[in-house]
Amino acid sequence: MEKFEFEEDIEIICNTVTTFPNHIKEAFDALQESLPNCENRDWYGISRPNEKGVIIYKVAATELEAGEAQRFGYESFTIKKGTYITETIMDWMKQTHVIGETFMKLLEDPRIDKEGYCLEWYKSDDEVVCLVGIKE
Repeated sequence: MEKFEFEEDIEIICNTVTTFPNHIKEAFDALQESLPNCENRDWYGISRPNEKGVIIYKVAATELEAGEAQRFGYESFTIKKGTYITETIMDWMKQTHVIGETFMKLLEDPRIDKEGYCLEWYKSDDEVVCLVGIKE
């Protein structure tokens, strides 16, 4: 487990996956098909339980221009600057179940921000970084 610091807030474009945990790839594909300049964006997955304990999952990409989320008909979200604990998973596409297991481990840390969220940062088709915000 390592620490990572987001130096500033990151504005992102989100689309909620209504069938979580199914059809995440299709939701990412649909978001990619509807946005220009995909190669210039970072890609994320954001999850958090709602008040009933049901996981709400959003596929997301960085905004390249202010207001893009609204212009393309999506919701906006801000990844908050701050310190996150992380774990990187390599070759994640062949072992997607490890992502959930990794978050369960990260969420055991007593420093986690209870008001935060789980963040997947898809750095490539081979590398995903799992992040959870902490209070220091």
